[in-house]
Amino acid sequence: MTSSEFKECLDRGYLRKVPPSKGKAEGSIENANMWLKEAETNFKNKTFNSSVLSSYLAMFHSARSILFHDGYREKSHYCVARYLEEKYVKENKLEEKWINLLDHYRSLRHRNQYNIGFSTSKEEAERTLKSAKDFTERIARLLREIK
Repeated sequence: MTSSEFKECLDRGYLRKVPPSKGKAEGSIENANMWLKEAETNFKNKTFNSSVLSSYLAMFHSARSILFHDGYREKSHYCVARYLEEKYVKENKLEEKWINLLDHYRSLRHRNQYNIGFSTSKEEAERTLKSAKDFTERIARLLREIK
């Protein structure tokens, strides 16, 4: 990622300033936890595509909590990751591996949702669920650290 990708997100309006909101940040973490529970239920029910979608949404909503905290709103899932890179990875407050994970599962979610004939394996759904749990825990910790 380059700063130019972040700047492009701002210039195109995919990221925009809004008043910071502790309430929305906390609500987004609550949404992330709800999606995690749904991902677990989907996995137990062997609905692996749905488990992957729910796992990704848990990651997305937890990441989004940081934007709400900082006073930003997204119009692009891609730009959520660019924001975290620019504002937190570059400042050594968040490890780059979390951005790579978010980007990977955003891409998997996209294939899952839009490609005809795409099917998620049990193993991939299990990895996604574990990654989503780890990711949401890390982002919740980051949110506590920056308050």
